[in-house]
Amino acid sequence: MASDSARAALLLSKQLKDLQKNGASFFSAGLVDDENPFEWQIILTGPASTLYEGGMFKARLTFPKDYPYKPPVMKFVSEMWHPNIYKDGKVCISILHPAGDDPNAYEMASERWLPVHTVESILNSVISLLASPNTESPANVDAAVRRSPHPNAMAMAASCRRASCSDFIPFGPVSRLFISTSECTTFKALRKSTQDV
Repeated sequence: MASDSARAALLLSKQLKDLQKNGASFFSAGLVDDENPFEWQIILTGPASTLYEGGMFKARLTFPKDYPYKPPVMKFVSEMWHPNIYKDGKVCISILHPAGDDPNAYEMASERWLPVHTVESILNSVISLLASPNTESPANVDAAVRRSPHPNAMAMAASCRRASCSDFIPFGPVSRLFISTSECTTFKALRKSTQDV
């Protein structure tokens, strides 16, 4: 009988192959290290008609050895400014919270992690979260308070969106950069000048 860890590794390998074969146009996935199926690198494209449109954001998914019985942790590597993303990049979304009742009685058990969820359902939920943040239960209070139409909201999101191109290395089905190199160069100069103030 295979261990939980071996079963999880097989399931993750299958989910990765499925994603790469049937991939969506708004995300790409790959292993950080070919020998470790529990650590994935993700690239999400910012959803259209949002503050994140045009960005390509790197994230990591770290899976527990007993996946799918426990949820993975998703953390953006790219700088993000969003009400439901902690300042360290960790994503705060119900689907990634442990199964069962919410100790704070905010989320219903059906909104939290269930073993039927897949990497694809997680990424679809995060894309949806980028488009429609939950400002009632923010992980980043400052981002929730200064949400659009606040004058700084668009500038902060644009900062993250443009910065996302500076460390982009394409892999998988997502292969085009939505922000030109000249925009990145201009942005870096503007960012440096505002940091010097």
